Amino acid sequence: MAQQEDVFKKIVSHAKEYGFVFPSSEIYDGLSAVYDYGQNGVELKNNIKRYWWDAMTLLHENIVGIDSAIFMHPTIWKASGHVDAFNDPLIDNRDSKKRYRADVLIEDQMAKYDEKIAKEVAKAAKRFGEAFDEAQFRATNGRVLDLQARRDALHERFSKAMNDNDLGELRQIIVDEEIVCPISGTKNWTEVRQFNLMFKTEMGSTADGAMTVYLRPETAQGIFVNYLNVQKTGRMRIPFGIAQIGKAFRNEIVARQFIFRMREFEQMEMQFFVRPGEELKWFAQWKEWRLKWHKALGMGDEKYRYHDHDKLAHYANAATDIEFQMPFGFKEVEGIHSRTNFDLSQHQKFSGKKIEYFDPELNQSYTPYVIETSIGVDRMFLSVLCSAYDEEQLPNGETRTVLHLPAPLAPVKCAVLPLVRKDGLPEKAREIVDELKFDFATHYEEKDAIGKRYRRQDAIGTPFCITVDHQTLEDNTVTLRERDSMEQTRVSVDDLHKLIHDRVSLASLLRKLR
Repeated sequence: MAQQEDVFKKIVSHAKEYGFVFPSSEIYDGLSAVYDYGQNGVELKNNIKRYWWDAMTLLHENIVGIDSAIFMHPTIWKASGHVDAFNDPLIDNRDSKKRYRADVLIEDQMAKYDEKIAKEVAKAAKRFGEAFDEAQFRATNGRVLDLQARRDALHERFSKAMNDNDLGELRQIIVDEEIVCPISGTKNWTEVRQFNLMFKTEMGSTADGAMTVYLRPETAQGIFVNYLNVQKTGRMRIPFGIAQIGKAFRNEIVARQFIFRMREFEQMEMQFFVRPGEELKWFAQWKEWRLKWHKALGMGDEKYRYHDHDKLAHYANAATDIEFQMPFGFKEVEGIHSRTNFDLSQHQKFSGKKIEYFDPELNQSYTPYVIETSIGVDRMFLSVLCSAYDEEQLPNGETRTVLHLPAPLAPVKCAVLPLVRKDGLPEKAREIVDELKFDFATHYEEKDAIGKRYRRQDAIGTPFCITVDHQTLEDNTVTLRERDSMEQTRVSVDDLHKLIHDRVSLASLLRKLR
């Protein structure tokens, strides 16, 4: 675990050094849990968003997009349940004066049981070698069975406390499990309290006439209140979906793990409207389809898993997370929820407006059920960065730091490098840049030895480097270097566009989803 934490620190440092992510307001000593995306980060982030948007809107004739405002009428958040129920259970340690989410402390404790079991399995695997039967070992080893029983009992107790919203029981679990504060090392805990996560502000020109409004904690409500506008103007027939990418805000007390949990973040959400009674069929379909979208990036199928929810939100009748293996464990990057007709029914009730759908096939009106797919752009960005980061030992004894980014997501697609800064090579290189830049993000770089320039491009994840040398002027060929294999091939300048396009176009990713 410590080794993985070291890797994570290196990734955070690399993200800053190479213009991916900067701490926000850094010259003023920063702002906790708020980050800015640098010149390479914004390109990677935009490419992730484009991949999601095109997968939703181009590949599905019945999904369209909107962009709703961040400010919304405050009654919307009353209707959605956020004013009354959007809370985190918080607990303070009296000695360190630090505040924690009670549920996160307990989840971390469960993860410790998992780690201990994994260590026992790893030790046995080393001892028995090829003859090792992991399933049999897990089913028969006394220590593993004891740890698993304790973990299962904790899990069951925790799930019940969360479902019952029993704050006293959450505290009792922390006491019984002897969970200590990571900073003070003591068990001197306060009671558990609820804390609302929404940011408030005021809208209006005078103090007396100001209206309290909220910064939206999710983008979904903007879709729900517009669903009938979209349906009517787009002449949409059920089933249909509405997609949206936008900022959301949560006053996270325990914001941590770099950009994994932030106070200002971006979401990619799609709400899919279906007939009542058909929601679980569509839930299963979207669950499968969304995992396929992730796996198409080629970051390793074994790094993903589903996590079905024990505690369902008040509006859901099914929910699952797609988790990705980060350096700090399997963590949620996307949620798929069957939200029933809760949101639309609530908005109909609170607004007094009829927002039912008339189904011409059934010749009746009803409130549609909804399947939601919701993915955090920043978490997705982090999973891509963590998966791509590598420190490779080369045959000559050197180490190179490389980002094996999926080529269609890479911030820079190709770099054009004149071997020397004379003899007409920079001019020829510029000519090639001018041909490629309309279709691909292309870098021109002439400073330093060619090996150093390759390393810099490896560090930002550029899939291709094109080296222009004296032979180029004779026969119009260049050296094309591939990032992952470091293989170099001689190719004609006329073939460059096609060779690069086949590897880096988003279409190559989208075709895998057919």
